[in-house]
Amino acid sequence: MNTFPKMDIIETIKDGVNIGIKNIAPIIVNAILWLLTCWIPYLNVGTTIGLWVGIVSKASRGETISSTEIFDPKYRKFMGEYFITAGLVFIGTLIGLCFLIIPGIVISIAWSLSLLLLIDKGKNPTEAISLSNNCTYGYKWKMFAIYFLTITALAITAYILSLIPFLGEILAFLVNFMTLFIMIGLQASVYKQLTEDIPPLSVEN
Repeated sequence: MNTFPKMDIIETIKDGVNIGIKNIAPIIVNAILWLLTCWIPYLNVGTTIGLWVGIVSKASRGETISSTEIFDPKYRKFMGEYFITAGLVFIGTLIGLCFLIIPGIVISIAWSLSLLLLIDKGKNPTEAISLSNNCTYGYKWKMFAIYFLTITALAITAYILSLIPFLGEILAFLVNFMTLFIMIGLQASVYKQLTEDIPPLSVEN
């Protein structure tokens, strides 16, 4: 349970960083396994869903993430629904971008939880998109600020470190490397806060 107001920008960033750092080991292992197997047809769909959706949803609940989480067959079960939802989000965002960029950014944020709601909560594609829009209502600007401030801070830090002689490039690489875990942690924290009242998909389903 959160001990800070919902979507407080600074506290959410702190929470996201903590979640990301806490799960560094399993994320690294799963990411390596994904790279090694992403060329295998059919299997790569499930592993992709597991890496970018399954791990985030588990991290949001503080659950233990298996080193082979991406190979859980349950993720392949949602292959069709995943493609439909991802396609609808992509098309909606693309159309929004055609209307002078900003509408596309708003739509991408509004629908950013749809794939998580699809897999983790068992919603169908249209339900997941609609529910994501409802969950993010009133929080879009905070979500944008959270991601923008974090990415900007990491980019500036990496640039400054890169100017240090000898070790600069190594330190900058490490900061960029940490960005993956921090962004997963931020997404997990945002998802946790905005969907805490929605029951997860039951085991029977």
